[in-house]
Amino acid sequence: MASAKIAITIEPALLKQLDRLVKERRFPNRSRAVQEALREKLERLDRARFARECAKLDPQFEKQLAEEGMAEDFKAWPEY
Repeated sequence: MASAKIAITIEPALLKQLDRLVKERRFPNRSRAVQEALREKLERLDRARFARECAKLDPQFEKQLAEEGMAEDFKAWPEY
């Protein structure tokens, strides 16, 4: 996938930490470190949003919805 070049402003202390990680070969370069950090943050935000939406669900209603029509299906299943 093609990459786009951007410019960012970063605090000196944060840049020092970033450069330390590159020097320790935890990342091949600054760009890769920033890309991975941004990707992880975006994924975490998506998971948090998903968790908030799931918390809004009513477990009893969801169970009823899942079981709706199952009684007829059970009759067609063989007995063991």
